[in-house]
Amino acid sequence: MLPFLDLKSVNSLYRDELIEAAIRVIDSGWYVHGQEVKAFEVEFAAYCGVSHCIGVANGLDALMLILRAWKEMGKLKEGDEVIVPANTYIASILAITENRLKPVLVEPDELTFNLCPKKTADAITPNTKAIIAVHLYGQIAPMTDLMHLADKHGLLVLEDAAQAHGASINGRRAGSWGHAAGFSFYPGKNLGALGDGGAVTTDDSELAETIRALGNYGSHKKYENIYQGVNSRLDEIQAAMLRVKLRYIEEDIKLRRRAVDYYLNYLDNHAIQLPVLDKKEGHVWHLFVIRASNRNDLQDYLREKGIQSLIHYPIPPHKQKAYKLWAGESYPLTEEIHNSVLSLPLSPTIDMNDLSEVVTACNLW
Repeated sequence: MLPFLDLKSVNSLYRDELIEAAIRVIDSGWYVHGQEVKAFEVEFAAYCGVSHCIGVANGLDALMLILRAWKEMGKLKEGDEVIVPANTYIASILAITENRLKPVLVEPDELTFNLCPKKTADAITPNTKAIIAVHLYGQIAPMTDLMHLADKHGLLVLEDAAQAHGASINGRRAGSWGHAAGFSFYPGKNLGALGDGGAVTTDDSELAETIRALGNYGSHKKYENIYQGVNSRLDEIQAAMLRVKLRYIEEDIKLRRRAVDYYLNYLDNHAIQLPVLDKKEGHVWHLFVIRASNRNDLQDYLREKGIQSLIHYPIPPHKQKAYKLWAGESYPLTEEIHNSVLSLPLSPTIDMNDLSEVVTACNLW
């Protein structure tokens, strides 16, 4: 079976350096809030082009802590509306409701699946206080237009950059556009740890200080708690792993783009819709997502051919049992997307023979 993502193969590229980094942490005797985390925060902030990076436990915590910090800073209050794409992964919604804010679902752009500035503008009310711009599949949202819209209405912008490490518009990377951004380092991400991990990036020093305290039991100084905080910290050993992999992220992006170029050049089946690029040079291809009206049949066919594919995502947030507030509501474009998308195998280590196998199967379907 050709795997959707072979993480063993991906991490084998850096095996010796990862082992060296792990030994360095083990021998240091310091495993939480140590030098590896501090060094990674500096390096990732520089990579994104921002002043601050705060390591946290995972991507969901990154989003939740940003919104929580804005509440502590008086920029948000319970019941405020937060605009978010209707077709996002549920984590984007969970971060809003966990803070007792009100998610306002907006249908995406029908071509890129990212937030549409016009539809976003139409959804703004006097209660709207923030926008979560999700950079879906590795393609950065139209941040120039969204930031103009936010400035016009005095709104906060949070980038959900969990799938977009290194994505950019005109050379300006994800994580540096909004007032803050949340990243995930889940192992399958373009910059993936060997376990869970996440980070917040921002140029706002007060926000950075508040998030550091909130993620450390609400403490800015040992045994002094200024907030009712949580325990959300990036582990030393994961930070060490990420420092190794960050050095190679640009090369990995090039390899992903090479694989995608093959898909785009040779996939040729009128029953399959290929991804639409907004700005090709800025897409980092966390996922290569095609669409087919009878997607399930295509997935079954590929499985029979020994090719693993995945669905990102089969059930939209408004259809989840966790969210009864949208019971009976319909978001037709979002539902159509969730019923038709299929992600094909993609990684920095996928070779041309594997790509040819996938393309041949898809073209013959």
